[in-house]
Amino acid sequence: MVHNMEKIITLGKQLISIVAFAAVFTSITFAQAIDQDFYNEVDALLKTHVEDGLVDYASLKNNAKLASLIDQVAHADISNLDAKSEQAFFINAYNLNVINQVVNNFPIKSVMEISGFFDKNKITVAQSQMTLNNLEKEKLLKKFEDARYHFVLVCGAIGCPPITNFAYTPDKLESQLEQQTKIALNKPSFIRAMSGSVQLSQIFKWYTSDFGGSQAAVLKYINKYRIHKIENPKSIKYYDYDWSLNTQSNPTGSIDTTSQGSNAFRYIVSSTIPKGEFEIKLFNNLYSQQTGSVNALVDRSSFFTTFLSALYGVGDQINIGLVTRFRKVRNNSLPSSPFSVFGSDEEGSSRSGITAIGPQIRYAPNPNWPNFSIQSSVAFPIGQDLAGNLEQPYIDWNGITWWTQFFNDFSIGSKFSLFTEVDLLIEDIGAPDNNHVNRISTPATVIFSYVPTNQLTFYTLAGYSPFWQEEYDYFTQLGIGSKYQFTPDVEVEILYTDFANKSLNNTGGQAETINLGLRFNIR
Repeated sequence: MVHNMEKIITLGKQLISIVAFAAVFTSITFAQAIDQDFYNEVDALLKTHVEDGLVDYASLKNNAKLASLIDQVAHADISNLDAKSEQAFFINAYNLNVINQVVNNFPIKSVMEISGFFDKNKITVAQSQMTLNNLEKEKLLKKFEDARYHFVLVCGAIGCPPITNFAYTPDKLESQLEQQTKIALNKPSFIRAMSGSVQLSQIFKWYTSDFGGSQAAVLKYINKYRIHKIENPKSIKYYDYDWSLNTQSNPTGSIDTTSQGSNAFRYIVSSTIPKGEFEIKLFNNLYSQQTGSVNALVDRSSFFTTFLSALYGVGDQINIGLVTRFRKVRNNSLPSSPFSVFGSDEEGSSRSGITAIGPQIRYAPNPNWPNFSIQSSVAFPIGQDLAGNLEQPYIDWNGITWWTQFFNDFSIGSKFSLFTEVDLLIEDIGAPDNNHVNRISTPATVIFSYVPTNQLTFYTLAGYSPFWQEEYDYFTQLGIGSKYQFTPDVEVEILYTDFANKSLNNTGGQAETINLGLRFNIR
């Protein structure tokens, strides 16, 4: 019995030795050196299937070259690689395995649809099994301690920095890390610095320790690479991470990631502009009303007004500037067009000129409410008898106008927003008229916006303004409009409104406005 047991033990030892020898032999036989050919193949694959940070996963579905590279990564021998070569290898290995997992499950809307994508699914890298998280945190971040990896390791989502169409190579690694970090940290959609506040990717929240361990350290790191520094932002927030797949194609039922909208890209009217920046707004308003008796429209009065305002950020919470208005008016009989106001002046019925100018201030009282501000302007009249006389029509008020506006803006999800404005408007202050009474109104406006793309906004507007005078009056307006951001600093806006007031309603008249706005930010 003892003799038989000794034979079994001896046989077991021999079997273990054979298995161990086979494993070592297999490893030696199939281990592959990582040389320039590997990087050339990765480079060729990416140049063929990646464009503008998006991957053509559909064309990679049955690509033998991808399978070959995944096999090379699995069997790689990295024992003799220097530090730069090891880093370059692991970066490419990470990105290739992300692509491979997506391809194996394509079509999908997001990598989050793949259970255990980052933390459970095992991949083989350099003959060792690990997860994507292990590869990122253990093989790169822990060993080499370089936060720039966050801008070259691509997670397969729109929210990450864009994947490049080239391979990372040992000889160019330093310049490539620097280049991609600068690109990411200067990209407006990635670092969203607007109106004195900054919104950061969740990457800076998840990996705060890699960037210094605090928000101040994170901002210092970002500014090291930014062309336009972010100085003393009134708030630092983190926008929602976009896990939509970074795909060139649009699989059935998936999101069209190339046209997704986000409130984070909107220009927030209610915010102050950052310190050291200028904002110039040119808003053109054409108001035209057809007045008449109860039964018939008789006359048309048209007013074209250009409001020009220029604000400068003396601080992130306070802006100062000037506002001026040019106005052209024309009264004529029907039939006529609202655009007849642009015709040649006719004595007694038409008039034009700069009618008012004055200072303007915008203030954000609470840095924790970045989308709430108060704006106030005082406009002094320019010219004589602006209110009209027997020889000239009304063109503006003879007295001073004091206009205070309270703005607030609320994002509703990623594609909708609600803007509210309540004003105190006092017109014709100190006009030279013995019987003069100041005209006081409190307009209120609500704007509901839809943001279908990063640059385009559609909105609807509703407004009501009561006039607090001896004989109560009011006006209402309903409108539709659109804004388009050519860049975060250049925007155009168009708006049409249907306008009504007490007098028009009582006599059967009607009115409308046509508006064109331009905004420029100078950093």
